[in-house]
Amino acid sequence: MKTALVGDIGGTNARFALWRDQRVEQIRVLPTADYACPELAIRAYLAAVGQPLETLEAVCLACAGPVGGDVFRFTNNHWQLSRAAFCADLGLAQLLLINDFTAMALGMTRLHEGERITVCPGEPEPGRPRLVIGPGTGLGVATLLPLQGGGWRALPGEGGHICLPVGSEREAAIWAHLHRQLGHVNAEAVLSGPGLLALYRASCGLDGRAVTVDSPAAVTAAALAGEPYAVEVLQQFCRWLGRVAGDNVLTLGARGGVYIVGGVVPRFAEFFLASDFQQSLRDKGRMSGYFDQLPVWLVTAPYPGLEGAGVALQPLLEGA
Repeated sequence: MKTALVGDIGGTNARFALWRDQRVEQIRVLPTADYACPELAIRAYLAAVGQPLETLEAVCLACAGPVGGDVFRFTNNHWQLSRAAFCADLGLAQLLLINDFTAMALGMTRLHEGERITVCPGEPEPGRPRLVIGPGTGLGVATLLPLQGGGWRALPGEGGHICLPVGSEREAAIWAHLHRQLGHVNAEAVLSGPGLLALYRASCGLDGRAVTVDSPAAVTAAALAGEPYAVEVLQQFCRWLGRVAGDNVLTLGARGGVYIVGGVVPRFAEFFLASDFQQSLRDKGRMSGYFDQLPVWLVTAPYPGLEGAGVALQPLLEGA
């Protein structure tokens, strides 16, 4: 039985697992801030699970950011990786680097019962793309494309860096406040963990309110406790997520459905289900009917990125 290592590396955490018999095993989560480079994190992981480095057939790392060339610089942490140096250091013959949302999209093909919640009921239109979008340390966006004869292809992109859309006077005022601070205001400036805190601070600045919380988790906790101002900020977050997801559905023709993923939204799933997300998703004027019967799911699976990295790696292992 061949053994490989799969990793899903975001801005805050690196998740590692062994991939054996088309299953993930021995999952561990390591903070990226604790290691100077991915090689050291992988050595620490292998030592923790008792797997000798020389037994690995291959490694697949799903990385936040555009993948290409020998050197990869991670978007939201301090790591960088040279493919050649990485393989030489760890004695590897095969390294596959993929975008983290390529892995996330492929992970949607491995969901099990109870790992997704229906947000908008509907029926996937056969043969049409599916949108995978999720706030985390940043905002990830990818497309899952069904193939003729079966199977799926994941199309990566950098949709988190599109311009933040504006759909109301309030959103225009928040955008202008952020623009004075940031210059270009992309979608993940609001739709991410750090973005939620930025949205709260911008809202306080506009309304002349004192900033009383200092983390995204604190904003969420205050909203879930019923604090009215935090409720409205989190509601605005959900509206903007609906607006951005809807724009992507129209652009891609993603009538196959939408997966909401990432580490942020599942923390307030009940709030999200009752939020203005659905209304904002389909607030597209005369194209609002395009969203009739479009299914939307909130994914609660714990490690879909690792599953997807394994799916991406499997053809390489079978060809070895």
